[in-house]
Amino acid sequence: MDIKLTNGKKIITRSKEQYEANVKQFAMRGFKLVSDKVKEVKETTNDKVVHLKPKKKKGKKKWNN
Repeated sequence: MDIKLTNGKKIITRSKEQYEANVKQFAMRGFKLVSDKVKEVKETTNDKVVHLKPKKKKGKKKWNN
């Protein structure tokens, strides 16, 4: 059985035996089980959204020689 580990940036897979033998090494390097990682759900409220006006495009400057 393979176990997936992540350190936030990348995900690696290792065998269960290898993980159990080197738990301290993986923890020291910042790897945790993917199943332990819980994604936070952000609630969005549209009550305080301020719509901004689009910026006007400026014309090109003409060079006088």
